[in-house]
Amino acid sequence: MNILMWRRTCIGLTLLILFSGCATIGPSTIEKDRFDYSSSIAESWKKMMLLNIIKLRYGDTPIFLEVSSIVNQYSLERELNASAELRSGNFLGDGLYLGGKGKYADRPTITYSPLTGKKFSKSLLTPIPPHALLVLVQSGWSVDLIFGICLSAINDLYNSSGRLTINRNADEEFNQLLEALIYIQQAGGVGTRLVKQDSGNSIVFFRRNIDKEFELQVLYVLELLKLNPDKRNFNLAYGSSASSDTEIAMHTRSMLDIILELSKNVRVPQKHIEETRASPGNYSTSVSGGEIRPRFYIKSSKEEPDDAFLAIEYHDYWFYIEDTDFRSKRIFSFLLFLFSLAESGSQGLVPLITLPAG
Repeated sequence: MNILMWRRTCIGLTLLILFSGCATIGPSTIEKDRFDYSSSIAESWKKMMLLNIIKLRYGDTPIFLEVSSIVNQYSLERELNASAELRSGNFLGDGLYLGGKGKYADRPTITYSPLTGKKFSKSLLTPIPPHALLVLVQSGWSVDLIFGICLSAINDLYNSSGRLTINRNADEEFNQLLEALIYIQQAGGVGTRLVKQDSGNSIVFFRRNIDKEFELQVLYVLELLKLNPDKRNFNLAYGSSASSDTEIAMHTRSMLDIILELSKNVRVPQKHIEETRASPGNYSTSVSGGEIRPRFYIKSSKEEPDDAFLAIEYHDYWFYIEDTDFRSKRIFSFLLFLFSLAESGSQGLVPLITLPAG
């Protein structure tokens, strides 16, 4: 290739690069930003929830900081400089200078807002509506998981509690109720519907005449709850005691209650308990003297765990949920789902992501 052809090629390539810079970069950022930001937000929410569970065990103040907005702007600037020296009648000249420069900028602006005031009260202190629990049951969530975590009592049948101020075992009838409800749920025999009433109550109904065993389970549930066996529909209300034999009263927990209950299943170092840095845990022993592991379990160690579903460092220890502990992972994921449910109706839980690109 002669010098003339080489110079023409260089100028052509330079112009091609210059004009290609005019193409928009916006579409190419959508897939990356959408998944990267959603993954980062989800991971930060999980770690913040785990940290707050642990902090409550240590008597520390829980802080919830939500991502209220994300604005990300990209800019790409390119500049080309070219000059040629003409001599001896040669159009391109014997001297050629090509130069260029570019600038790329990524400017994310992330806004955080703590849960305070009314939003804090709504999200953490307000009991979960009873009808919401029935909706979750109908959507496929296990009734023993939902009632076991979210209920303090139902028609004078009390759930267990590991908190220092309300330390008790579950009533035997409460556990029997859950077993019967599991059977009924698997058969699709319990439902709820909203009706217009002055009290705002929902209606709970049990299907009948599916088979003999199903009918026996329904009658057993009605007996445990002291409900009228001749009725099919029952009013749903908030409270620990029913006002009549046609009412199901549920004393539901708030998100803060649930987090406090789960915090008792954190396996804090024994040294911290002896030094009164943390409250005693909710542990029991079997007849043989071995520890009975709870359904939800957070372990601790001095070293960072190799295979953890979620881990965070606090008080020079690592607290984590094992990746092989499916029960704990399931309950923790359900806890995050409940937090969204408690926050329903308010703005800001799911951040608005705005990504102008130009």
